[in-house]
Amino acid sequence: MKSSSLVLGPLVRYVGVDSATFWFEFDAPGTVAVRTAVGVVGEARTWGVYGHHYALVALTGLPANTAITYDVTFEDTRIWPEPGATSAVHTGDPVGPVTFAFGSCRRGDNYGEDSLRRIGADALAGLGNRMSTQDPSEWPQALLLLGDQVYADDPSPEILERLHARREGGQGPDSARGTDAENEICDFEEYSWLYHESWGAEPVRTLLASVPSCMILDDHDLRDDWNSSASWRKDIETRPWWNDRVVGAFSSYWVYQHLGNLSPEELARDELYEAVRTAADDAARERLLADFSLLVDRDPSAGRWSFYRDFGDTRLLMIDSRCSRNLDPNDRQMVDDAEWAWVRESALEGSHKHLLFGSSLPFLMLPALHHLEQWNEAVAQGSWGKKAARVAEKLRIALDLEHWAAFGKSFSDMATLTRELSRSTNPPASILWLSGDVHCSYVARADFGVGGKEVPATHQLTMSPFRNPLNLPIRAVNRLAIKRPVAALMKKLARAAHVGPDDVHWEAEAGPWFDNGVMLLTTEGDSARLRVEHAHLDSDRKQILKTTAKIVLAP
Repeated sequence: MKSSSLVLGPLVRYVGVDSATFWFEFDAPGTVAVRTAVGVVGEARTWGVYGHHYALVALTGLPANTAITYDVTFEDTRIWPEPGATSAVHTGDPVGPVTFAFGSCRRGDNYGEDSLRRIGADALAGLGNRMSTQDPSEWPQALLLLGDQVYADDPSPEILERLHARREGGQGPDSARGTDAENEICDFEEYSWLYHESWGAEPVRTLLASVPSCMILDDHDLRDDWNSSASWRKDIETRPWWNDRVVGAFSSYWVYQHLGNLSPEELARDELYEAVRTAADDAARERLLADFSLLVDRDPSAGRWSFYRDFGDTRLLMIDSRCSRNLDPNDRQMVDDAEWAWVRESALEGSHKHLLFGSSLPFLMLPALHHLEQWNEAVAQGSWGKKAARVAEKLRIALDLEHWAAFGKSFSDMATLTRELSRSTNPPASILWLSGDVHCSYVARADFGVGGKEVPATHQLTMSPFRNPLNLPIRAVNRLAIKRPVAALMKKLARAAHVGPDDVHWEAEAGPWFDNGVMLLTTEGDSARLRVEHAHLDSDRKQILKTTAKIVLAP
């Protein structure tokens, strides 16, 4: 029997070899307990903000590589799973294979016929439906959500209707009324609607209650083109609603996404988490999160959204490539010096068979687009004069030219780090970049000019969207972007803007694809294998996945 008190969850967030965390939202304060079939029990008291009540339950001392069933009680009443159903998590195997399901860009619209016609089948629904027929040993070990988990600047028709009713009723922030953001999400309450819509419907709800998830933010979690450039920041900060949006976005991201990225040990050390849980009342918690949100927006060093997780001998290093940017026109960086130092340290420490860089934005774009972004950055910085710089800045925003290629120093830094890792005493078998954002999926094989017999396999794996397909004209542009003559033309354009030659060579070896989908990466020993799956509707209108490609990345 499902309790009305459970608003969202459980979400299985962190799962290690012997520990796990479970995230919940309730509509009232209380105590939630997670009880496992192996006798391990954990409980936590809720804490509240903005009329919502949350809890994270951490379990430790779990047996490794084991499918463990669990149930949930709230105030001693069983609330999960549904009658007749079972819920399980599978703890990590320190030596066995690991499968990661990943992608980005997912609209939370419902599964009615209108939505299915407009934006197609949902890859996560397809994955959830498949898992319902599988043994837990066949499930992915992690689900990586690589940005745009919600669309604050483009809500669904249902959310938009609700938003209008709230604003017309005199609720919500006054700052957005009558502005360019009047049809956009602004405060914590409105952000909560997006998460409920996106994660509350079956079969995605059960998927998230079964497979641990790792999440990182991208621009639509706040607003399209977020932190593209210094001029973008200067303009957006003049909007009357911006501070309200920042507080709503970061406060809700911290609650709904960031906390679950942390291990039980990291949660125990997190000062803000401790302060929020022990604050005197909800108002004090709201002030803590609002102050933190405004501070971290202006000074990224005040917090860190990046994190890493180890899955046996595979390290996932998730990079915040939005909030931590340095937008100084004279020192543009995808991640600032402090964040990059952390990335380098996390990548170089220890010895890992496989190193996965999770970045919402692809490191290696389709070749022609890479050179176009190089050209645009150089011209916007003044290589063709002030008048051309103004035009280039407008193009940067209009065409979303703000990936790693548009931050030349950071692109070079990542290439240098890759060579350093490749030439180390015990190099990884593979170095892979897992990304989304571009609503186009592809696999690119890269050559960093490292000689020797044991050179890591280096690939860009881009999967986007989960559910938000591109329109046909932009698909045509992406198809052209892999053509060698077009790439050569764009390279000449970049050289004409005084961009130096790249010291990395890559080509798309599979794709591009444009349908809603998900990639599944399996690392085992020295090998890395990829399956590309796309979402479809079967004859019964059930959302399913079909395999499009199987690719051996590292033999």
